[in-house]
Amino acid sequence: MNATQTAPATAPMPPLRRLTRSARSASRIVLTGFMGSGKSTVGPLLAAELGWTFIDLDSEIERRTGLSVPEIFANKGEAAFRKEETAALAAALGRTRTVIALGGGAPETLGNRLLLEQTPATAIVYLAAPFATLADRCSRQAVDPAATVRPNFADLAAAEARFAARHPIYRRLAHVSIETAGLTPQDSAAAVLAAVAAKASPA
Repeated sequence: MNATQTAPATAPMPPLRRLTRSARSASRIVLTGFMGSGKSTVGPLLAAELGWTFIDLDSEIERRTGLSVPEIFANKGEAAFRKEETAALAAALGRTRTVIALGGGAPETLGNRLLLEQTPATAIVYLAAPFATLADRCSRQAVDPAATVRPNFADLAAAEARFAARHPIYRRLAHVSIETAGLTPQDSAAAVLAAVAAKASPA
């Protein structure tokens, strides 16, 4: 179990170039969090700043199987999806110089947590926010036809219960948590770099 460090959102940060150099001491950065936490938005920004590759795990599963995530659930069931998810995660963790965005449910699987915990030089970051903030973000995104469909938010009570169950798992798994409420994606990316650089620097 990792001791999670929460990074203050308003803490002054060193120059971005120095943060980027320090953050590269990790071979990969893994972003975890609930729907609407910004993993798929912050991840590409981090990858671009570091000169790394961005991997969205759900998109990688779709590429490997030739099916969309909803199609896998509908045609093969959740157990089959979780098996594909673990295989895709193992392959992604085998690469270096990558930023990986996990699906919201990936950390619930013990095998996925063990893969993440046992892969050296891997910085795991929880992009955290209150449920109300996450729900608001998803509702605002829903008006965009190109946005990711989030059927789990159709039932807010069920979504909040799922968030409550997953939140402590995210906290335990992550090396550092970033409170993203009120932050722009660019601010969140800078906060992740600062947190990973601080974690990598000697005390």
